Amino acid sequence: MRASRLVSLLLLLQTRGRMTAQELAGELEVSVRTVYRDVESLGAAGVPVYADRGPAGGYRLLDGYRTRLTGLTAPEAEALFLAGMPGPAAELGLGPVVAAAELKVLAALPDELADRGGRMRQRFHLDAPGWFRHPEPTPHLAALARAVWEDRLVRMRYRRWRAPREVIRVVAPLGVVLKAGRWYLVARCDEQIRTYRVGAVLDVLPSDERYERPADFDLAAYWQDWTRRYEQDVYRARARIRLTVAALEFMPYVFPPEMSRAARAAAGPPDEHGWLETIVPIESVRHAHTELLKLGAEVEVLEPAELRDRLARTAHALARLYPAAPDTAVGTSVVDAPTGPAVGR
Repeated sequence: MRASRLVSLLLLLQTRGRMTAQELAGELEVSVRTVYRDVESLGAAGVPVYADRGPAGGYRLLDGYRTRLTGLTAPEAEALFLAGMPGPAAELGLGPVVAAAELKVLAALPDELADRGGRMRQRFHLDAPGWFRHPEPTPHLAALARAVWEDRLVRMRYRRWRAPREVIRVVAPLGVVLKAGRWYLVARCDEQIRTYRVGAVLDVLPSDERYERPADFDLAAYWQDWTRRYEQDVYRARARIRLTVAALEFMPYVFPPEMSRAARAAAGPPDEHGWLETIVPIESVRHAHTELLKLGAEVEVLEPAELRDRLARTAHALARLYPAAPDTAVGTSVVDAPTGPAVGR
């Protein structure tokens, strides 16, 4: 375990340059005191590790020093091939590059590790998009990705949800993100960092003009913060509802994740008839009306009154369209509906 940590510390310094003891401790998930001991061990083994004093100091390797240590462990070889995503790579225009790189890695690995990597691919497969979601056309993804890589400005025609629907934007692309089968562009526009759906980009005109990428920009950190704020901003209202236990358990299959998670977290205990109360976040009355209809007669809106009235009008309209015959059973559960292909039957 310690030997592996020493190798990781050495490779961190080799790839990132100067790092403080605190930064190394965070990366290795150990204490700062452990980092001090590990650095001393590397120095005793002949690795030229130097400490720079002062506020901007830290540990670094002697200029020009590079280790030849490139061995992979069996789990690392397996993980390498599990991480392959040929579909997204092809959309980025990198399909042949990824395939060629994997061939070179396979050729360089010992037979045992190459075999383990191949076995991993044959046994595990990643299919990120949800059910019944067709891939969104992204004809300009490769051009945007190239602009991201080359730090070049882009002039793009973009279709947004509010008027005017089509706008022209000159942006500095900072990164692309694949989220639930959809591609997004993170870019700086008018001194602000914004997010654009790549499928809504109608036209792209790359520029020869380069931009200076912000030195402190972290794509993963930005995306995590943006998605959190987006979910909070979208669901600005709340509805108090009464529903069956079965309907609550069915929610994850038909509701957006944020609505389902919040409803389950706020759910009270069921009564003797199997009904309970909870609070569900909603975008708007119109949005909630559409979502709650999926639960049929197993949900009752208590508040707000506007949402309750809208559902009541819909229920009365449906009753007029589908008058029940005297011997027709009512109250059939909607939660018995299939949610995907039959599995293990």
